[in-house]
Amino acid sequence: MTPAEHPLPSAEICLTIPFHDVDMMQIVWHGHYVRYLEIARCALLEALDYDYNDMRESGFGWPVIDMRLRYVAPAIFTQEIAIEARLTEWENRLKIDYTIRDSATRKRLNRAWTVQVAVGVEDREMRLESPAVLREKIVAWQQRQV
Repeated sequence: MTPAEHPLPSAEICLTIPFHDVDMMQIVWHGHYVRYLEIARCALLEALDYDYNDMRESGFGWPVIDMRLRYVAPAIFTQEIAIEARLTEWENRLKIDYTIRDSATRKRLNRAWTVQVAVGVEDREMRLESPAVLREKIVAWQQRQV
């Protein structure tokens, strides 16, 4: 089956850049982008019906083990931005790709990705493949899309 027949979830959130996120040039400080990714990732996980509380209750933590951000253009004070999070891998890890755009023009401001792995809450051991609960959530999400 093709990827089009088995789509993966995505989510997009919008936010307006607040004053406390900018430097003296009214440009978003680079470290705040990590928080923006987290907000979009939480929306994606909620769409999948497997948010951080569900993860913990299922016996797994999912720490971010790798992250990459590529800055294209700055976000500025009061600008409305859209952050899209797209699940791109899930069999052995969660890989999520992100695109941050200006909400009005859709001009790309940033590209990023994060990688998370399943870790047992009780034994703190990293799993070499994603647990069955994630596979079940992906299949259930795909079935809801039909």
